[in-house]
Amino acid sequence: MPSPESPPPGPKPSRERFLQLFLGSEREVYRYISAIAPARGDADEILQQTALELWMKFDQFDHSLPFTPLACRFALIVAKQWLASKRRWSSVLSEGLVERIADRREAVLPGMQERLRHLDACLEKLPAAQRVMIDGYYFRRLPIESVATDAGRSIDAVYKALQRIRQALQDCVEQAERLEATS
Repeated sequence: MPSPESPPPGPKPSRERFLQLFLGSEREVYRYISAIAPARGDADEILQQTALELWMKFDQFDHSLPFTPLACRFALIVAKQWLASKRRWSSVLSEGLVERIADRREAVLPGMQERLRHLDACLEKLPAAQRVMIDGYYFRRLPIESVATDAGRSIDAVYKALQRIRQALQDCVEQAERLEATS
């Protein structure tokens, strides 16, 4: 089975292939955008616009190249345009911060991918109830009230539980990095 990064089979890429590639890259592209525009609503809007722009130009891409780096570069362009249209972000653009963030991200990407691999392993070690809370709040982006209702806990209890889970995940990732460094 070809990986999401391999070129599509056949002479002309299909819209289904675009969806496969984009959905396989969406989390990484969203993380990339979030580094530039950390407000969740802003990042969501930029991701949506990036997907639309990529979709419209998909047939023009060199499909022998990996999709995720291309999508991230495209997201940078869309983010800069979007940020330029928002008054509150004008100083970020004028100081060249967006480019510095993008450059820094490229430099730390290999280490970040290793940390994400460790994080995935650590998430698997969590008890089911904790995984459900993490999945609901961070991955499905449910409101805290919904997560609390689903967990049968108060909102304050869920916030405290999420804080403890985040700390446990950080400790787990750091331990995995230490173990990997010594082996």
